[in-house]
Amino acid sequence: MVPRLLLVLPVLLLALASQAILRAPPPKLCGSASGPPVTSPRIKLRDGRYLAYREDGVQRDKARHKIITVHAFDSTKDIPSPVSKELVEELGIYLLAFDRAGYGESDPNPGRNVKSEALDIEELADQLELGQKFHVLGVSMGGYSVWGCLQYIPHRQKQLAGAALVVPVINYWWPSFPAELSRRAFKKMIVPEQRTLWIAHNAPYLLYLWMTQKWLPSSAAAMHHPEIFSKHDMEVIQKLMAMPRIIENKSRQQGVYESIHRDLLVAFGNWEFDPMNITNPFPTNEGAVHIWQGYEDRLVLVELQRYISKKLQWVQYHEVPEGGHMFMLVDGWTDKIIKTLLVGEEASPM
Repeated sequence: MVPRLLLVLPVLLLALASQAILRAPPPKLCGSASGPPVTSPRIKLRDGRYLAYREDGVQRDKARHKIITVHAFDSTKDIPSPVSKELVEELGIYLLAFDRAGYGESDPNPGRNVKSEALDIEELADQLELGQKFHVLGVSMGGYSVWGCLQYIPHRQKQLAGAALVVPVINYWWPSFPAELSRRAFKKMIVPEQRTLWIAHNAPYLLYLWMTQKWLPSSAAAMHHPEIFSKHDMEVIQKLMAMPRIIENKSRQQGVYESIHRDLLVAFGNWEFDPMNITNPFPTNEGAVHIWQGYEDRLVLVELQRYISKKLQWVQYHEVPEGGHMFMLVDGWTDKIIKTLLVGEEASPM
C-alpha cells in the first residue's frame, strides 16, 4: 500500500503544480477591496456585469450623428480618439466609448466571445437610449466586435446606421480563406507572434503559461516589440511620444488574463461564423460598411484584407498606400474616416 502511494503522490503533486501554473490568478475587480477604484460611469448588464463608458463630442440629445467606438488591443475607452473638435461641431457628433469586458473598469467576462461583445454594444446603446440611428467604429482588435454586430444583431439593421472597421484583426483560420493564402500570410509574421496565435487557436489552455513564461519571447504585440511596426508606425510613435502624456493606460489593471489574453483567445479562436459569409446588412444602401487598411501594416496583412473585400462586394474598401497599423492616429486620418462613415465623402489620398 505504501509503495503504491509513493508512486501516486508525485503524479498528484505534478498535476496540482500544473494546474497552478496553467490557471491564471483571479482578476482584481474594480470597486472590490483588492481592486482598483471605479472612476467612470458604468451600466449594469443583464448578466450582472458592469460596463464602463465615456461620452465625448456634442450632447447626446443634440447630436445629429452618434458613434460607438470600440478600442483596440491593450487599450481602453480613455485613450482619446484624435478626431478634431471642428469636425465634431460641424457634423454634430456624439462619441460613446466603452471598456470592453476585462479592460479598464469593465468587469471581466469569462465567457467572452464575439457574440457577447456585440451584445454588450447592443445593451449599451439600449440603456443609454441612443435612439433610432447609431454607427459603430472598431479599431484593430476592436474590429471583431463590429463583425459581431453585423452578424448577431440583424434586428438592429433599422438602427445601425453604418460601420467602420479600421485595420480590423483577421483570424487566419476563417474557413473562407484559401489555405495557401492564409499560410503564406501567417508565415510573414515574426516567429513569436506566430507561436502566440498558434497557441491561442490550437492550445488555448496553455496561453496564460506561454504569455507569462520568461524563456522565450511571446506576443510581440503585447510587448510592443518594434519589429511589428512599419516605418510609418515608428514615425507615428515618435510623434505620440513627443506629446505630453496626460492619460494613464489602465487596460491591464484588473489582470492580464481577462484583458489582453482573453482578447487573443477570442480573436484567434474558433468563431461561430465566418465574416466572409455575412450578408449585406444594408441591401437598399441605407447605410454602409467600410474597411480601412494600411498597405504597410505588419500586424494585419493587406493581402488578407483585400481578399475579404473581394468576397464581400458590399463592403467599401479603403487602402492607405504608405499607412501602417497606426495610420489613423495622425495626419487627420481619423477625421477622414469618420467623415466618410457619416456623410459618405471619399477620403484622399487613397
